[in-house]
Amino acid sequence: MTEIKQNFSLKAYNSFGIDVIATQFLEINTIDDLVSFPALRSSPRPKILILGGGSNVLFINDFNGLVLKNNLKGIAIVKETETEVWIKAASGEIWNELVEYCVSKNYGGIENLSLIPGTVGAAPMQNIGAYGAELKDVFDALEAVNLNDLKTYTFNYEQCRFGYRESVFKHELKDQYFISSVTIRLQKFPKINSSYGQIQHELDKEGVTNPGIADISRIVCQIRKSKLPDPAVIGNAGSFFKNPEITQAQYIELKKIWPEMPGYQTEKGIKVPAAWLIESCGWKGRRIGETGTHVEHALVLVNYGHAKGAEVKALALEIIKSVKDKFGVELNTEVNIV
Repeated sequence: MTEIKQNFSLKAYNSFGIDVIATQFLEINTIDDLVSFPALRSSPRPKILILGGGSNVLFINDFNGLVLKNNLKGIAIVKETETEVWIKAASGEIWNELVEYCVSKNYGGIENLSLIPGTVGAAPMQNIGAYGAELKDVFDALEAVNLNDLKTYTFNYEQCRFGYRESVFKHELKDQYFISSVTIRLQKFPKINSSYGQIQHELDKEGVTNPGIADISRIVCQIRKSKLPDPAVIGNAGSFFKNPEITQAQYIELKKIWPEMPGYQTEKGIKVPAAWLIESCGWKGRRIGETGTHVEHALVLVNYGHAKGAEVKALALEIIKSVKDKFGVELNTEVNIV
């Protein structure tokens, strides 16, 4: 059993670098650390927050409860055929290290998700996605400990109810389960997905005519590094807002006023890049006190060193209002505000 820490600073455990205090802090290195912890069996049970990499959270207050820091490790092949392989990864593994492992084995399916920050356990919660791929495309199953009865349950694809940066764990089952492992189904003879964003353009620039998944991963990493700031240099949580989806009719009307407005067809309508909307409202590179939007990417809110979480939230609300006022489009946050 690891030692519980009292009144513990979370500054080093969130990529925004917000200095808040957790009443209690416990590192989970094994499932036994979780299920045998006495406080989880007490009544009333303390308020619980599960932290992985802390790359998708904004703290606006001290946390009056128990923070469970997920350190579970392990990656293993659990099943394979001539064409497919199933990889089971513990939820505390760094997501990009799982990507690197799979790419090194030429197991295809998650190379477009390279360099997304955070841990494996956060991937299904958010249904992470980038450059034409989402976690749900390769998802097979996950295991999770119910924090009420401390038993482990298995969730299949349908039970997770994946959506755009959504899952059942962000809504009906929020804070009720501790995801312990995720199993993904990958291809031994991968199909290359280079059609989204700048990937094909960058491959052409390099003269790569027959790319493999290692090439795709490398290019995606290059693009992400060129656009998104390193949290080790300046506090941020990557993309702060989701790209809004609007109806075809609304998009047509907006295009009459702003012909340059980009949009991408989806099952539900048209997805408009939030970064374009925010930049069009004049927010890109603006600084207000110790927070602001990044100079290279309007979608990224940053902490210049001493920002309070409440200041970042206030900035986000101003951005949401300005986009709503100008375009009639509602932005929603991708980051979890605690």
